Amino acid sequence: MRKPFNPFIISGYEGPHYFCDRQEETKQLVQEIENGNNIALIATRRMGKSGLIQHLFNNTDIQNHYYTFFIDIYDAQSLREFVQKLSREILSRLKPYGMRAMQRFWETMRSIQPGITFSPLGEPTFNVQIGDIKSSETTLEEIFRYIELADRPCIVAIDEFQQIGTFPEKNIEALLRTHVQRCHNAQFIFAGSQRHTMSAMFMNASRPFYQSVSIMNLDSIPMNKYDAFAKSLFAEGGRTLADGVTEAVYAISNGVTWYSQKLFNTLYAATAVGASCTRENVQEALDYTVKTQSYGYEEILFRLPEKQKNVLIALSKNGPTKSVTSAAFVEKYNLLSASSVQSAIRGLLDKDFITLEQGIYSVYDHFMAYWLRTTH
Repeated sequence: MRKPFNPFIISGYEGPHYFCDRQEETKQLVQEIENGNNIALIATRRMGKSGLIQHLFNNTDIQNHYYTFFIDIYDAQSLREFVQKLSREILSRLKPYGMRAMQRFWETMRSIQPGITFSPLGEPTFNVQIGDIKSSETTLEEIFRYIELADRPCIVAIDEFQQIGTFPEKNIEALLRTHVQRCHNAQFIFAGSQRHTMSAMFMNASRPFYQSVSIMNLDSIPMNKYDAFAKSLFAEGGRTLADGVTEAVYAISNGVTWYSQKLFNTLYAATAVGASCTRENVQEALDYTVKTQSYGYEEILFRLPEKQKNVLIALSKNGPTKSVTSAAFVEKYNLLSASSVQSAIRGLLDKDFITLEQGIYSVYDHFMAYWLRTTH
C-alpha cells in the first residue's frame, strides 16, 4: 500500500501500520470465524467497526484461506438494493482471483447475467441496475448458492446491518436467517451501530436471529495504546507529540476513534517537521476542524423543524442525557413541553442526529455538538 502523506487516516484502510491496536478484537474475530461462528459486532458509529473488519480481511491467514466480502448497507432502502450491493461486491472482490473464479459466480447468477459482461481480456463489468433485478429473492438465493459452492470458504461482512429492519419487504430477517442457516461455506459478521436495535435483533427470543451469533461489543481504544500509536507516527514524521495531548483529544472525542483520528490528522498537519505538538494546540485543532464544518452545520440547523432544533441545541449543551422529558430538562432549556420534546426526539433519532444507547440520548456528531454549545 502507498505511504500516506498524513499518517492519521480518516477514511478507508491503509494497512496495519496506520491502524491502532485492536489486537485482542482481531484475535477474537479470527477465533470465532475459525470455530465456525457468526458474529454480531456492535458499537457506536465511528468507533471503528469498518476499519476493524478491513484489518481482519488484511490478515494473511484470512487472505490465504477465505474469500472476503464487505458491504455497507447504511444507505440501502430495500432488499433489491441490498442484493445489488452484495453481488457487485462479490464480483469486484473475485477479480484478483482470475477468470475462473469470476466465471463460477457469473454462471450461478442467472437472474442478472445480462448485466455482467466480460471484455476480450476477461475483465468483468458490473452493469446491473436496480431495475434489472426482477426478483430480489431469486437473486439473493443465487448469491447464497454461489457462496455455498465457492471453491474456498467465505466471510461476508455486512455493516449497518440494522438497516434491514427499514426495508419495505416483509419478513426480511427471517429470509436472511434461513439463507445464513443453510449456508455451510461461510461465516457472517453483522456489524451495527444502533445498539438497542441490534440487541433486540439478536437477543430477543421472538426474532429470527436469536442466539445465532456470538455478540461482540467494540469499545474505545485504551488511551495509553492510542498515545503510544500517535507518538510513534509523529516521530516517524520528524515531529514530537508532548505528554497530555492524547488525554486532551480523548476528552473531546470521548474515545470515539474517528474523532480522535480527525483531531490528530489536523494536529499532525499543523505541526512542522522538527516542531512539537503540545496540549495547547488541541483547542486550535478543534476550532479549525469545527470551522471547516460550520457551513454544513448551519444548513442542517436551518432545515430542522423548530422543535427539533431546540431539542438538539439543548442536548448539545446538556451533554448525554437520560431524562429528556423531565420537568427540569424542559424548564432549563425553555422547551415547550415533555410531549413536544418526545416528538422532537423521535424525529432526531430517525434522522440520525442523536443516538440512544442504554437509555441515554446524545448528539451523534461530537464536533457539531461543540459548535452548537459555543454558538447558540
